[in-house]
Amino acid sequence: MRCQPRLKSMVYKWLNNNHTCLLCNEPAEQPYPLCVPCEAELPWLQDGCQVCALPLPMQGLTCAQCSRRTPAYFRVEAPWYYGFPLDALISRFKYNSQWPLGHLLAQLLGRWLSHCYSEGLPRPALLIPVPLARRRLRQRGYNQAAMLARWLSGHTGITCNEQVLKRLIDTPAQQGLKARARQRNLRHAFAVINPHLIEGRHLALVDDVLTTGATVQTLASLLLKAGARRVDVYCLARTAKPGSA
Repeated sequence: MRCQPRLKSMVYKWLNNNHTCLLCNEPAEQPYPLCVPCEAELPWLQDGCQVCALPLPMQGLTCAQCSRRTPAYFRVEAPWYYGFPLDALISRFKYNSQWPLGHLLAQLLGRWLSHCYSEGLPRPALLIPVPLARRRLRQRGYNQAAMLARWLSGHTGITCNEQVLKRLIDTPAQQGLKARARQRNLRHAFAVINPHLIEGRHLALVDDVLTTGATVQTLASLLLKAGARRVDVYCLARTAKPGSA
């Protein structure tokens, strides 16, 4: 005699959980583990360059660098600037394997992008994470950009494809380098390995933080040369000044 009902699959209602805020440990009272006061304290990017999202004093402006030379990517979408407490959350996710923080940030980014789509932002056909150097991938054990892209795919319904870009050269870390040094560092570092997947399509590169933009500039140029129609950049945060992250 069976006392338990026959269930074809387990039912897990995650939204019904009583989440605890990952920042203050108080009840979140939201469908994700972040309370309203802590969410309000995040460094939301109100006014940024219309192209690269560099923080600016007013809305509707284009920064001097983008005015002088239009980037290969069409637009950067970033909900926050790189400041406290977001910088600590990203570092803990990126360097200390605190994946729940990364998942939370990807969920918030997905909700923010969904709002942007409802306001008229064109949806890309593919999400493409920025490849990580193999040496750093061995050391860290994961590519934070790929994890963000997978989670973001789940929240937005946009396909994530990690088989488009390949890192050919393990370049020195970009952190601490100035813009021109970063560009030299990235020369011949990447390749498009499946151009048929992107021909004529709108793509979005996914990364954690945009600093000088040298990496996404290089990748966007490669993707456009391989046949992509448009390349946007989705990231968690934009640094206030190039080189400050």
